[in-house]
Amino acid sequence: MKKVDVVVVGGSAAGLVAGISCRRRYPDKQVMLIRKEEQVLVPCGIPYIFGTLESPEKDVIPDALLSKNGIELITGEVVDVQRANKVVVLESGEEVGYDKLILATGSLPIRLPIAGSDKANVFVVSKDIAYLKEMLGAVNEAKDIVIIGGGFIGVEFADECKKGRDANVSIVEALPHCLQLALDTECCIEAERLLTERGVELYTDRKVEAILGDDKVSGVKLATGEEIRADVVIMGVGAVPNVDLAKKADLQTGPSRAIQVDNYMRTLSDPDIFACGDAAEKRSFFTGRCSAIMLASVATAEARIAGANAFKTCCRNLGEIGVWSTIVGETAFACAGLTEMAAQKEGFDVVIGESETFDRHPGAMPGAATTKVKLVFCKKTGQLLGGGITGGRGAGELINVVSACIQHAMTAHEVSLFQMGTHPALTASPIAYQMVNAAELAAGKLSVSS
Repeated sequence: MKKVDVVVVGGSAAGLVAGISCRRRYPDKQVMLIRKEEQVLVPCGIPYIFGTLESPEKDVIPDALLSKNGIELITGEVVDVQRANKVVVLESGEEVGYDKLILATGSLPIRLPIAGSDKANVFVVSKDIAYLKEMLGAVNEAKDIVIIGGGFIGVEFADECKKGRDANVSIVEALPHCLQLALDTECCIEAERLLTERGVELYTDRKVEAILGDDKVSGVKLATGEEIRADVVIMGVGAVPNVDLAKKADLQTGPSRAIQVDNYMRTLSDPDIFACGDAAEKRSFFTGRCSAIMLASVATAEARIAGANAFKTCCRNLGEIGVWSTIVGETAFACAGLTEMAAQKEGFDVVIGESETFDRHPGAMPGAATTKVKLVFCKKTGQLLGGGITGGRGAGELINVVSACIQHAMTAHEVSLFQMGTHPALTASPIAYQMVNAAELAAGKLSVSS
């Protein structure tokens, strides 16, 4: 039986980064990564296989990241963890001993338990290349595509499925608006307008009652009685933690059904076993309560903490802020932390600052796009709680700056004094820099209210 210092189970974003982080912190330790997949997909890139990329093979994480960092790779499925002996058992019967174990087993897509969900051409958003190839073939032949779920994944699938195809694409969303769990209402309405302009039919505030057809899907019936034709149905309604292995190892799970961990990503059941990514339970940065966020960016942040803490405690998880971004056509939507609605729901009395201008200067610069920043501050403390950005492609990076300000508990006054670097071809003007101006406007409201 082979024995190594660290075994990482799971080869997607969390597992990969946990292994790399551990090697960087402890270069003298042996790290082995065990995964069941021959190739691993970039999880956030999956919708783009169906339009921009045109193939699953173009959405693959290179194994060179492992070899360059001195991480041994074994392809196979871990089916058991013998905690008493510190051994993992593979389906092949091979056993590997460990000193520290990091579980990054990810999540499994939800298949809604509705009538007809098992029919042919009803797909979930799987991370399996062979499955996605079959799905892509069906989408390419389809005339009518129905997507159940209007969150980021559903919206991105809809936008991508319209590219290069003469197909009817519809989204069915149970909430009043698409993207409602992540964006404030005004941003949701703008995203819906863009989707409609791009030919996507929206059925919001509706639930799917049944999937129609014989062996193969032919349509979708809504609870309202409406029927939508469908050659393909894609369920993009989220995922659940993959904790089968953790349960076999008798590791404690929490309210979200994920593996319970402390602030250092150690499992509550075994100090030598860590968990990170979608399989690990999360806590809100703002309230400390259990959070259901599943993002690759969160997974990799947790993975860095797990890898760093494997042999000495040095990094602490402050909780999940939640940073999101997507694009519909050429318009980006991004958010970090709490939306205005979410902050109020959590009991915060808030002050809002908003600023809108071009993301280049002057506005006549090539590629300039009007970009709006909305910041949400706590009225009592002035602390930044969240932000939303709509407009140019730079929103994807600017929202990361907003997240950093949230993470460091900056106030409206402090954000208003933020020292930014600007360039005419790259950013908004230093005079009208949206994040700073939004904070300054909020700071003015706070000083008046105090």
